[in-house]
Amino acid sequence: MTEPAYRTISDVATLVGVPHHVLRFWETKFPSIAPLKRGGNRRYYRPADVATIAHVARLLHIEGYTIKGAQKLLADEAGAPAVRICPAAPVPEQPATDAASTGIPVAAITSIRDTLAAALAAARAL
Repeated sequence: MTEPAYRTISDVATLVGVPHHVLRFWETKFPSIAPLKRGGNRRYYRPADVATIAHVARLLHIEGYTIKGAQKLLADEAGAPAVRICPAAPVPEQPATDAASTGIPVAAITSIRDTLAAALAAARAL
């Protein structure tokens, strides 16, 4: 069976596992997500939009990137030679030079925070 040419916001939200309002928010943050809007401001997503949304969802919810980090990664990918975005493809590691501009994954920041909190508690106990 072939993939439909256009999907509604409900179809995409169910497919990716996020609420409708999250998809509308991502449209404001990621210019590569640009569904067609028809009468009544209804959104219709093309297969490329669905692939990009699945990629963004994986970056944010599985890989732990911040929105700013995911934006930078997608911008870097857009500047690279044409590569098909595939939700199952591994995300390449990005060298961290500046936490504010590279978007270090949230999991790494959380781990650092927990380590520092434990060290502070140990220092206070002395």
